[in-house]
Amino acid sequence: MVAEPALEYVQIKDALPVVTITLNRPAQRNALSSAMMRELRAAFERQATRRDCQSIVLRAAGPVFCSGHDLRELTGRTLEDERAIFDLCTSLMTTIQQIPQPVIAAVRGVATAAGCQLVATCDLAIAAETASFATPGVKIGLFCSTPMVAVSRSIGRKRALQMLLSGQPIDARTAADWGLVNEVVPAERAEVRAHELAAQIAAASGLTLKIGKQAFYEQIDLPQPAAYARMSEVMAENAMTCDAQEGIGAFLEKRAPQWRGE
Repeated sequence: MVAEPALEYVQIKDALPVVTITLNRPAQRNALSSAMMRELRAAFERQATRRDCQSIVLRAAGPVFCSGHDLRELTGRTLEDERAIFDLCTSLMTTIQQIPQPVIAAVRGVATAAGCQLVATCDLAIAAETASFATPGVKIGLFCSTPMVAVSRSIGRKRALQMLLSGQPIDARTAADWGLVNEVVPAERAEVRAHELAAQIAAASGLTLKIGKQAFYEQIDLPQPAAYARMSEVMAENAMTCDAQEGIGAFLEKRAPQWRGE
């Protein structure tokens, strides 16, 4: 097991090749304070450098997944202070999508505002059937503009605007129907299912997962001709890797591949 630095608001547990990261401010409904966001970003950055970590499950302690920003930090501040908070949040969300490992959210309870953004940012999400999701900032005069970026890219314009303009929550089944989460399971199965999925993913070559995740986010907003042109080059380069040649050979020879990460 790799030693991790002491953290106050985040817990990290190895069950390699899967790593579990836990939001750990349950008394504050796992609100994203600046300190917590810095710890969480550092936790993801730490895993990005590890070849023994193939996938990550993001969960939360307590009954609430994440209630969004810590609103106590958003009062009586200068414009520069406010910018720093939202820049930090943007950096955290960007880090999640830039690290090589797929990140799977295991959501029990409520995920609101930046908490909903966090779910939308993760590569995959499993929701307990009792979970709910909302972007309720409009109700307190603070429109969920940064959560809007991730949420609208997950569920589309009309549905995102319904959540953003009304501030009303959607239940887990609706979230799955709209594409905010992948699956809905009984509450006691949410984290189990997330780890099952993480283990399935972790069976693949870590290098291939890295190439694929980076390629997905690179191509998703490109015009189709540009996306095909870029991904053709990515796939050709991928085919030249040792792991691709090993995987193809193993398939043809009907044996298990031996990944080298090269």
